[in-house]
Amino acid sequence: MVPIVGGRSSSSSGRGKNHDGVIKFGFSLVKGKANHPMEDYHVAKFVQIQGHELGLFAIYDGHLGDGVPSYLQKNLFPNILKEEEFWAFPDRSISKAYERTDQDILSQGSDLGRGGSTAVTAILINGQRLLVANVGDSRAVLSRGGQAVQMSIDHEPSTERGSIEDRGGFVSNMPGLFTVHYISTSLK
Repeated sequence: MVPIVGGRSSSSSGRGKNHDGVIKFGFSLVKGKANHPMEDYHVAKFVQIQGHELGLFAIYDGHLGDGVPSYLQKNLFPNILKEEEFWAFPDRSISKAYERTDQDILSQGSDLGRGGSTAVTAILINGQRLLVANVGDSRAVLSRGGQAVQMSIDHEPSTERGSIEDRGGFVSNMPGLFTVHYISTSLK
C-alpha cells in the first residue's frame, strides 16, 4: 500500500499535477481567528496503485482538537482503497469505508480527544472518473473553464441533529458555531 498521509496545515497552500502534467490541482487552508492551534489536515497527491493513477484529495477540518482529523488523514483513504470491491464499485466502497472509519473513531473516542471533524474527499481515477464524498460542511469545488462548480452538499448540524445523536454523536452550539462531535457518513 502506498503511504497516503498529506500534511498538517498552519496557513498552508500548495499545488501540483498528475504524472503526465495534464491535470492540475491546488489547495489552501487558512487558520481562523480562534485562539487555538490549527486543527486541519489535508491530502493532495497523485499515486500509482495497481496500474491505475489515483488523485487523492481531502480536507479534514478539526473541531475542538486535532485527534480526529489526524486519524482521518492517516486512515480514511487507506480504508477506502483496501475495500475489496473498490475497483468494481468505488461508490459503494467509499461509503463502506466512511462507515468503518466512523465506527473506528467512535470506538477510540477518548483516545482521540473530545473533538470531531468534517471531511471532504475526492478520488480521481485515471483522470476519467471523479468521486466526491463529504461529511459536515467541508466543501469540494471544481474549476471548469474558470467557473466554480460545487461538487458536494454541506451537511448542517442544525438539520441533521437527530441523526447525529441517534448514532452516538452530539452537537454543541457555541456562539456563532455549531460543532458536530463525530463523523457521520454520506456520499454525494
